[in-house]
Amino acid sequence: MKSLSRRSFLSNSAATLSVYAVPAVVGAEAPTQLDATTLQVTTRTLDIGGRAATVKGIVDTSGRSGLVLDPGASFRVDLSNNLNEETIVHWHGQIPPNVMDGVSNTTPMIAPGTSRSFDFMPRSGTYWMHSHVPAQEIDLLAAPLIVRSPGDIAKDRQEVVMFLHDFSFRSGEEILADFTSGAAMDHGRVQDGSQIDAKPRRIIGSHSSDPMQMPGMAGMDHGAMAMPGMDHGGMTMDLNDFEFDAYLANDRTLDDPEIVPVDKGGRVLLRIINASSMTAFWIDLGGSNGELVAVDGDLVEPSYGSRFGVAMGQRLDIEVKIPADGTAVPVLALREGARERTGLILAPAGAQVPKIVSMSDNSHPAFSGDVSLESALRAKHPLAIKRPDRTHMVMLGGAMSPYSWTINGQLWGRHTPIAVLQGERIEMMFHNMSMMAHPMHLHGHVFQVVNVNGTRIAGAIRDTVHVPAMGMVTVAFDAGEVAPWMLHCHHMAHMATGMMTELDVRSV
Repeated sequence: MKSLSRRSFLSNSAATLSVYAVPAVVGAEAPTQLDATTLQVTTRTLDIGGRAATVKGIVDTSGRSGLVLDPGASFRVDLSNNLNEETIVHWHGQIPPNVMDGVSNTTPMIAPGTSRSFDFMPRSGTYWMHSHVPAQEIDLLAAPLIVRSPGDIAKDRQEVVMFLHDFSFRSGEEILADFTSGAAMDHGRVQDGSQIDAKPRRIIGSHSSDPMQMPGMAGMDHGAMAMPGMDHGGMTMDLNDFEFDAYLANDRTLDDPEIVPVDKGGRVLLRIINASSMTAFWIDLGGSNGELVAVDGDLVEPSYGSRFGVAMGQRLDIEVKIPADGTAVPVLALREGARERTGLILAPAGAQVPKIVSMSDNSHPAFSGDVSLESALRAKHPLAIKRPDRTHMVMLGGAMSPYSWTINGQLWGRHTPIAVLQGERIEMMFHNMSMMAHPMHLHGHVFQVVNVNGTRIAGAIRDTVHVPAMGMVTVAFDAGEVAPWMLHCHHMAHMATGMMTELDVRSV
């Protein structure tokens, strides 16, 4: 075994400071995992602004959040439910056998005090695990799932996980009840590029964003709507369904952020996971320039910048060079269309650590309508070029009052599954006819983004795609295991009020 380099030693030191740290691995190869790892679904206590909060989580026997696997290791997990309620955990972005996917329509729930075993070969990259019960995910029942590749081991860089949450002192069940009863916050709105701050209201915004309910839109040819450059006729884009009490990076606010020790002049791979239930963020590196090298666990051609958008359920791998002069590098997550922010700070020894307040001076831009990054991304390993065997248009709609969101005009439980045949190349166009963006997640598959608002591209490989308000995104994939696979919006209130269906993969 090689001796620890200074940077490896620093990585190990950092790992003792945070339950989200990625421990260093030394050597070109790591041993294959032989024994099952025990993970526990449990409750945790956080300090939020000096106030104790009980939340849920997924930890190992040492209290570390989630799981880090080395190259060649299988995903062998014994999952114990230590809650007093049943649960189910989904391995977001992984492609296990359908019976291990962790959704209640194909897998029995895990009863309190019981456990279940999982065993499959994982995909390498940045992933996460979370309850597939919307209220529990709002309660922070989620954790990182990092699967390292041989390339990760070979590179001389420190790895840092930034796990983002939106947090409320109220329970997820109470919050979701607000959405169905009409006692929630009005959306912040964007019109003509200007942000109007959200104001408390007892009733969710009264306008409808379902195309079939907008005046003059019933019966229109949907294919002629929402084309690039279309004038929305003064309609506003909606943001931020709910005002959370805090926004967290690795369970902490900017009042007491995580300070991650790093090397002067070293390289850091930020594994950023947006585990928030209803919040899209801008990842802001301030004066530093980052190199985006992967999204949703799959490599992309490098993209450079200091600000990158990330929707709910998505992940970004960003390499950052730490200044040789030892200057600290704040990594901030800015809530779209609002002033709130969270983050962590990469700090070399002796660096002056800046004090950053949790509210910016001005509202951050909206991400919901932005497609600039998605349009520019190119997959490092794209799908083989193939004419699609089958195409589907998936209509995304919804209304603010009553609060409900639909796929192809249908609610979950009254839906018609989307039928495909195993092995077919499928192209699926998400046509968003609502004034909110929707991060659409497909289970059991990865897909390539091949069209954004009418422009054909060889885009990123993803499992969760951000479909902008009144926009269109087409993805391509090869239909996998014969089984029903969930397809849903990863905004928990949208999913819980109907925006979910199934991809029905058939053999004939």
